[in-house]
Amino acid sequence: MNPLTVKAQQLTVECRCCNGETKKFGKDRKGQQRYRCLTCKVTFIDPDIKRVDGMLVPEHKALLCLQLLVEGNSVRSTERITGVHRDTILYLLVNVGEKCERMTEDRIKGLAVKDVQADEIWGFIGMKQKAKNFRGIESDNVGDAWTFVAIERHTKLVLAWHLGQRTRTDTVQFTEKIAHATTGSFQISTDGFQAYKDAVVYSLGGQYVDFAQLVKVYAASREGEQRYSPAECTGALKIAVHGNPDMDRLCTSHIERQNLTIRMGMRRMTRLTNGFSKKWANHHAHLALHFAYYNFCRVHSTLRVTPAMESAITDHVWSLKELLST
Repeated sequence: MNPLTVKAQQLTVECRCCNGETKKFGKDRKGQQRYRCLTCKVTFIDPDIKRVDGMLVPEHKALLCLQLLVEGNSVRSTERITGVHRDTILYLLVNVGEKCERMTEDRIKGLAVKDVQADEIWGFIGMKQKAKNFRGIESDNVGDAWTFVAIERHTKLVLAWHLGQRTRTDTVQFTEKIAHATTGSFQISTDGFQAYKDAVVYSLGGQYVDFAQLVKVYAASREGEQRYSPAECTGALKIAVHGNPDMDRLCTSHIERQNLTIRMGMRRMTRLTNGFSKKWANHHAHLALHFAYYNFCRVHSTLRVTPAMESAITDHVWSLKELLST
């Protein structure tokens, strides 16, 4: 048989309504091949294009959108680069974020760790707290939003994270997530936030956890530097809170470097821009995607492997496609 005839037979697309013969019928505005049935005259798009969660956007474009988002691009810049509408990008982000959050909870649990560092990073949704108070808005989904993050010092694995307010209730929810992710005894270091004292002992005290806080002392800001420059740190106090912590191991430098990774990898968290989140759900989903990508897909420059590989959770570097399929 003529090879061209075989190829033509392989490319034949049957009608999805009557299984009749079809022919190509141009392309849609997104460049996807259309077909028209010669019998019932129904027009449809090529069914062999792989799609994500039933969305019309092809899989390769969805992966490109997610890759741009985790590399620090904004939603609108991703829209300009890929041609995918911003509403579709946000819909994709929320769906993938939910998957990433479930996957992270299933895989990162009961880990034996040695040194854990925890901190909280500030952001805002819609508007800053000052503007929210001025306008008299009472919604909890607008205003300041704090992301609590816990990292293992040696493997650089993000063990747990929590999006909420800087309150005792949210702090307990965060430490409960740390308890879910870890097992056995270890040392945990935090900054001087008072809510940690009760929350860590409540959630982790039964695991024979050694807990210490590093309380930094800052000088008054100099003239003209109140807004954009941090105050000068003049010293730090080491306080043992629970158990018998090793003060030589007390450190928060690694979690503070992780905060920089968050701000550089998420356009929503970049300061002094208009790329901030407008909705709580979108912000939450992007955080879930960011931490899953950081743990499983991104090779750490110091470790030369991903944090998940260093923690023996997986044996290879994940691709974004693999992350979506879990």
